[in-house]
Amino acid sequence: MSVQLVLALSNALFAVGVYGLLTRRNAVALLLAVELLLNAAALNFVLFGRLFNQVDGQAATLFIIALAACEAVAGLAIVINLFRTAQTVDADAASLLKG
Repeated sequence: MSVQLVLALSNALFAVGVYGLLTRRNAVALLLAVELLLNAAALNFVLFGRLFNQVDGQAATLFIIALAACEAVAGLAIVINLFRTAQTVDADAASLLKG
């Protein structure tokens, strides 16, 4: 694959993620949008690491994947708690979780 094609794919993933964050109210959809943003960043790290023959990009990508897994676990726990208290997964109802 050419560099321009992978960079265009990464930009498209990032744009779809930002669009999802700005337009969705569903908490699960917001989590998916954040995952798209993290995947776009990881793809950029791999691309530029391979382009400049450095291993730093792959190492940063491993950290991004670990961060995405932790974010998914914590985010889904919050969504489950939100659904138990408010009977909805609407992000605007998250104010009910305040202590």
